[in-house]
Amino acid sequence: QASLEDYEETVKKAKEAWKVWADIPAPKRGEIVRQIGDALRQKIKLLGSLVSLEMGKILVEGVGEVQEYVDVCDYAVGLSRMIGGPVLPSERPGHALIEQWNPVGLVGIITAFNFPVAVYGWNSAIAMVCGNACLWKGAPTTSLISVAVTKIIAKVLEDNNVPGAICSLVCGGADIGTAMARDERMDLLSFTGSTKVGKQVALMVQERFGRSLLELGGNNAIIVFEDADLDLVIPSALFAAVGTAGQRCTTARRLFLHENIHDEVVTKLAKAYAQVRIGDPWDSDTLYGPLHTKAAVKMFLDAVEQAKQQGGTVVYGGKVIDRPGNYVEPTIVTGLPHNAPIVHTETFAPILYVLKFK
Repeated sequence: QASLEDYEETVKKAKEAWKVWADIPAPKRGEIVRQIGDALRQKIKLLGSLVSLEMGKILVEGVGEVQEYVDVCDYAVGLSRMIGGPVLPSERPGHALIEQWNPVGLVGIITAFNFPVAVYGWNSAIAMVCGNACLWKGAPTTSLISVAVTKIIAKVLEDNNVPGAICSLVCGGADIGTAMARDERMDLLSFTGSTKVGKQVALMVQERFGRSLLELGGNNAIIVFEDADLDLVIPSALFAAVGTAGQRCTTARRLFLHENIHDEVVTKLAKAYAQVRIGDPWDSDTLYGPLHTKAAVKMFLDAVEQAKQQGGTVVYGGKVIDRPGNYVEPTIVTGLPHNAPIVHTETFAPILYVLKFK
């Protein structure tokens, strides 16, 4: 874990590296980003395995996450030849107004545990072709994949005779994140994480009149009317609620069913849940792996208990699985009133609250 002294040194090197990077023509920057994508593609299975090992998501999701970074690199290459502002007519005869876009500077990127590679890729590839340097703080619990990706990027940069510090990494906790949010040298700060922490980050950045990008939580819902195709509803709801063991900001946490189809859908969905293959995330047959930490298991159990106390009935799951690791059963809860507090709370776990409407 980095100290604040390590952070200070890293920021200074990143700012110096940015001066070099910003002077490189955008198409050349795009070519280097293309090489980064190719380097990641060559090691995609190893990197995906490392994501799976650290985060706990199944192997196909880990590999797919690295593929997202590769895809964004490919997209960014095209953007590198399209950076430019419009030419506008002037009120003065024989004159025109030219709008020129310049790099922001140093972009801080704070990522969460659940998508440790993809989120960094979305931010960094675009930032780089625009001429910015990046300073990455990954989640403390996924440091290995952060180091591996940064080393691959640094080699590509240095092979092109530019500083590896253009993409720097600081492994640390909340103290490093707070320093980044308050640091006026951080020209743009991108934060991905909980809504609670995102509000704190936004306020700290705003206090210095800085700029921020926030990708926070979500209490997402699916609404199913009585004329819906249930053959589509069941697998869609299953994947949306159970994928990544419910640890996505886009996870479906509420399922609203018309009263005429409510019982049928719940019965079919429970049967589908029973067929989900739970096991080692490195096993190619596994569809559902463990939660990320023991704290997440406790949060799951607390949420299930709150749902029961607020009038809910667990029709599937609701328990910890008796095996090594942080495994819990994917869970379906019915019968909650629409105004139940737990329904309005994002629970970062595989719990689906099913509600009835007329």
